[in-house]
Amino acid sequence: MKEEAPVRKLSGGAGLDVAVLVGLQASGKSTFYEQRLAGRYTLVSKDLFPRAARNKQRRQMRLVEEALTAGESVAVDNTNPSPQEWEPLVALGHAQGATVTAYWFPPDVPGSLRRNAAREGRDRVPDVGVHATLKRLSEPSLSDGFDSVLEVRFDGHGGFEVRRGPDAG
Repeated sequence: MKEEAPVRKLSGGAGLDVAVLVGLQASGKSTFYEQRLAGRYTLVSKDLFPRAARNKQRRQMRLVEEALTAGESVAVDNTNPSPQEWEPLVALGHAQGATVTAYWFPPDVPGSLRRNAAREGRDRVPDVGVHATLKRLSEPSLSDGFDSVLEVRFDGHGGFEVRRGPDAG
């Protein structure tokens, strides 16, 4: 079953969504954003900040809040591997009257390493970084405060299959 995130770009908090992408580096999160969420969700990613930027977490939270205040849904495209990263996003989204959706990219270490190896420059992450993220990677669930959890996998044809996560009811 394929499901797309609904269009959510309404002012005043109603209908707004914070999409939290959760998965290893090179798991397809950015490509998924481009294919499924771009144009409907404002992109916030620490990868877009200058490498030497300080207080990246604070800056990310400010950008998410600014977008929601402006009536824009937001997609947070980082690895977001654990509650430590996603709990502040869930709290902020709910405080702004938005729903918060986790997009879970189950780990495929060989695939991530292969795709990562094809990257160049700043986009390529040392393999040890992928393995370090794997050690911290937790599957998000409704009990983490998400309003919905969607599982995302490659469809084998250059796109993605999206289905409700196992605890979605």
